[in-house]
Amino acid sequence: MIALIQRVRSASVHVENRLTGEIGPGLLALIGIQRADDANSARRLLDKLLAYRVFGDDSGRMNRSLSDTVGGLLLVSQFTLAADTKKGTRPSFTPAAPPEEARELFDHFVELARTAHPDVATGEFGADMQVSLVNDGPVTFWLEV
Repeated sequence: MIALIQRVRSASVHVENRLTGEIGPGLLALIGIQRADDANSARRLLDKLLAYRVFGDDSGRMNRSLSDTVGGLLLVSQFTLAADTKKGTRPSFTPAAPPEEARELFDHFVELARTAHPDVATGEFGADMQVSLVNDGPVTFWLEV
């Protein structure tokens, strides 16, 4: 599983002009699911995401995690993260999990996140989404398990 995380001051997702998820300060996580991913991958990625130290401490150093700050977490499925871009000028989506498997695992990931963290919002799996954010820093990291 892949998470492209961005530290944000705020972020939101709209589907067909309808707000589906919104957070204040915290993390926007774009989630890509690959063929070999499973429930164990989801747990490991969530643990890493919640513990990853990307927020400033009193000295301004990135020593605090989302769990420490209790900020918002906006989860957005994004199958294009699983693309193979090594050759040519068109991505191959062969590494991406099939849609129904990916939906199940993404839903499981969201359920785990809501159990572990108090402020979780989401986009809508498989929808054409408009994601807005105010990146704080900018701070962006690629996490993969």
